[in-house]
Amino acid sequence: MKKLIRGLLDFQRHTLPSYRATFARLAKGQSPDCLFISCSDSRVVPNLLVSTDPGDLFTVRNVGNLVPTASLNGQSTADRSEAAAIEFSLGFLPIEDVVVCGHSSCGAMKAILAGGAVDGAPNLEKWLAHGKPSLKALQENTQVGVGLPEADRLSQLNVLEQLEHLKTYPIVRERLAAGTLRLHGWWFDIGAAQVHAYRSDLGRFVPIDETEGDRLLMELSDEQPALRAVQ
Repeated sequence: MKKLIRGLLDFQRHTLPSYRATFARLAKGQSPDCLFISCSDSRVVPNLLVSTDPGDLFTVRNVGNLVPTASLNGQSTADRSEAAAIEFSLGFLPIEDVVVCGHSSCGAMKAILAGGAVDGAPNLEKWLAHGKPSLKALQENTQVGVGLPEADRLSQLNVLEQLEHLKTYPIVRERLAAGTLRLHGWWFDIGAAQVHAYRSDLGRFVPIDETEGDRLLMELSDEQPALRAVQ
């Protein structure tokens, strides 16, 4: 707690002056263009990884970066928090992209690999059940993440599974069909401090280095006019 207080004081003394105009503008409303779903793990800091300012990301964080599926009537099959964030961000904010970001050495993935039972934590145990489809994918001998530790392979597959879970929500399906939304799977290697993006054409995650970053930017530039045209 002492570190938090000292950090707050440092922010007020040294950082706030350069952000005062930004916060004054944000007080009137927010207009992020990306919904970023990541793990609650303290080692994963979305704004730091992508060098964003306040107001740039609408962020959802939970244990294991999980997205409970929706039923046929569009209602979440579990906790309403993630579903509410999906509906609010995609329905009322100018969101064009959704990123699901997993990471290496994820405790949630290790627990799922171990069977999902967590003594003394019934709510956590029930929550981790949303990762069972990812475990099934791992058991089906997928090639995603080959060569990585099992928990990291599961983490990558879990990112892809949560993207599928997102598609069970009517608002996601509608916007994908209209061409006004893009889904992205990312994975953060903590030790290397390197973010990877899933390439469907390659069937694997690849590091977002200068070459891959330029390719992604070019791809987005080509899509942008079409995305804007249907909004």
